[in-house]
Amino acid sequence: MPNPPSSLNRRLLLGGALGVAGIGVGAGGAAFFLRPDEPASIAASDDLSIPTLDFNGLRARAAELLVGGEFDPSDPEYAPAIARIETEAAELWDTMDRSEGRTAVWPDLDPVSKAANFNNSFRQLYRIATAWATPGTSQYGDEAIAAAIAESLGLLYDEGYNERVEQVDNWYWWEIGSPTALLKMCVILYDHIPAERMQQYFAAVDRWCPDADMRVVNPVIHEVGANRADKAVILALRGILGEDDEKLRLARDGLSGTTTDEGRHSLFQYVTEDDGFYRDGSLIQHDNVPYAAAYGTTLLSSAGMAVSLLAGSAGEVVDENLPVLYDAVELSFEPFLEDGLFMDCVYGRGVSRPEQRDHTNGAAFITALTQLAVGAPPQYRERWHAVVKGWAERSQETFPYAERAGIAGLSRARAILEDDAVAPAPRPEHSRVFAGMDRAVARRADWSWALSMSSNRVAAYEMGNWENLHGWYLGDGMTYLYLRTDAEQYNDEFWPTVDPYRLPGTTVDTREREVTAASEGMVKHLPENDVAGGAALGDRYAVAAMELVADGSSLRAKKAWFVLDDAVVALGADITASDGRTVVTTVENRNLGAEGSPRLSVNGDEQSSEPGWAAELDDARWIHLEGVGGYLFPSGAEGLRGLRETRTGAWNDIEQGPTTGGGDTEVHSRRYATLWFDHGTSPAAATYAYVLLPTADESATATAAGSDRLQILANTPAVQAVTDGSRIAAHFWQAGEAGGLTCDGPASVLVAEEDGEYTVAIADPGRTTSEVVVELSSAASEVLEADDTVTVETGDRPRITVRTEGSLGATHTVRLR
Repeated sequence: MPNPPSSLNRRLLLGGALGVAGIGVGAGGAAFFLRPDEPASIAASDDLSIPTLDFNGLRARAAELLVGGEFDPSDPEYAPAIARIETEAAELWDTMDRSEGRTAVWPDLDPVSKAANFNNSFRQLYRIATAWATPGTSQYGDEAIAAAIAESLGLLYDEGYNERVEQVDNWYWWEIGSPTALLKMCVILYDHIPAERMQQYFAAVDRWCPDADMRVVNPVIHEVGANRADKAVILALRGILGEDDEKLRLARDGLSGTTTDEGRHSLFQYVTEDDGFYRDGSLIQHDNVPYAAAYGTTLLSSAGMAVSLLAGSAGEVVDENLPVLYDAVELSFEPFLEDGLFMDCVYGRGVSRPEQRDHTNGAAFITALTQLAVGAPPQYRERWHAVVKGWAERSQETFPYAERAGIAGLSRARAILEDDAVAPAPRPEHSRVFAGMDRAVARRADWSWALSMSSNRVAAYEMGNWENLHGWYLGDGMTYLYLRTDAEQYNDEFWPTVDPYRLPGTTVDTREREVTAASEGMVKHLPENDVAGGAALGDRYAVAAMELVADGSSLRAKKAWFVLDDAVVALGADITASDGRTVVTTVENRNLGAEGSPRLSVNGDEQSSEPGWAAELDDARWIHLEGVGGYLFPSGAEGLRGLRETRTGAWNDIEQGPTTGGGDTEVHSRRYATLWFDHGTSPAAATYAYVLLPTADESATATAAGSDRLQILANTPAVQAVTDGSRIAAHFWQAGEAGGLTCDGPASVLVAEEDGEYTVAIADPGRTTSEVVVELSSAASEVLEADDTVTVETGDRPRITVRTEGSLGATHTVRLR
């Protein structure tokens, strides 16, 4: 066993460290693989060479990937994981029907011929099997439990999931969910599964998951992303259990997509549309939904597991494009990890799942990342370990990972934390725009801000499987503010209690909405607008813009956001509707917790802290909310309103999915502080402007309100622009001018000046032009650096021409002097 951790590392593990499931990592980061002569232990390989394994070795590796390796169950660091595994299994064991003549494994999952019931039965049996295989649990090695699981698998096969029945209900339960759990249990309980039964299970799996490419229920569909990776894992497990080299090769080829369409569906490639990884870091699943926090993590986890399972076998992955998967960690995932919390802006309909909140999703990602690191090249592994160590140290007091970690995960966490050669990566500071998924993120030392937009390329919302039933406005410009001092903002019953018509950043027609996903299956909304996206400059500053075309309403608006050093400026123009209903723009809707009553001041005057406070704030110049930050209103606050209220709701109001925790009817109450602009009934060309100063105290907010450092240069249907003295940030909806900066057509533009040098960033987020021409107001005589798409005419008014055609909304940069 490893040496005991230092007191610091012990505290990190028990008070907020990470955990991952998978094969082990030594203190120096070396990968461990099972050799045929070491079926029950782990051997280090400093050079990461992978021995060829027999099937016994592969099966032992698979078991260790699933439940972890040898460890000391008396070590207190493992106690939370052991307790959680034991408790979950005990509850399921106590309610399990083990009587003779039973027709189901659990009474509430009867009949097992129903797909949802046999799928959930497999999932619950797998939890018990995991406890049976985990030393330290009361279920560990219990022969009665092993026998009961084996008998239950036979019942599920005979009466529900087999190769003879016809597929009904959710295809996923047949082709991924059930075979995954079934084969994992066959690995764990290998010696307890009768040979005849094992062959029957193989027949069922072969029927419903013959390869990683085809969807059996609809053969014209080619699997992509997480679904393809999941099926590759199924094939790998099937090949290992059945000692079938061809299945292992099918798993390998499924990952690389070589079985059809010349690799067009490979997981190790960049795409320009639909599902997959984009070069700008975007990650799309379900055709047009940003999904890094759910399907993306599954993709990373399953692909990493498949690569590990296949290493040293006939199906070993040797794809030269495998680095695409490795690079995605820092391009597509890491920007959205807020010290171990996975931001909800890339979680699709999953925000409504009570069992999968931002901290559990963050844990799942760390699990996947550390597993992937095992076999990754050293340069990747070293960076990832540093990032993980940084997350662990910064989140130790908020979300103890030991409460969520698997056994192998805690072992690997200890190895990383004990390794003095691993320096914790600092908290990142950057601003990025993800053109492929209409998202923007800003990271700073004490806060992070994220923005969800939508377009005719990226869905405004997805509802389906009885999930996300109130998610109508998630993609209408919702903004998320993460504070290091308020890590619970979005996981503390936010989604079931927040007013879905008052999501921060959104402009909304207040018409009453109906739940449609419950009755119509999968529902997605692709708005008609072209423009959604923006430009980033120097990995520090950003402009984003979205033309709002409201769902089922005449409401239209031009919305723009500008990320500066310590502020985010939000502008709205041309807000117009004709439906006879009130239109509002929400500045803030902050979850204050169950009893929160922070000081809220308007122009320095303290307001009531009691729920029920409501005020017309037309005269507000600035507002401060204790513990959150300041809000400035540089163009006035006409129509601004404030409210403190207590809101109640249950997760079942927004999520009733049969496999994702639906049915949680417990009612929660949370207090909210809300600020919004009331634009009136059927507004015509209304506007708004506000500045967010995250973490600013009241004094700093008052000082900023009296300063002219931040200025709004334009807020019209043609141009929206701001300056902080050193930079101009603008979005041009059409040809126009702002602060001496001119543009000949639609584009997002940032110009920064420092020591006589100018850096310019330009993008076409609407993808409607082939060329953009920008003129600066200050002279430049030399081009220091320029993208290949940029040409410059220097002089008193430098003229910058950008070839935007085919650039997919990407940012183009040039540096002048």
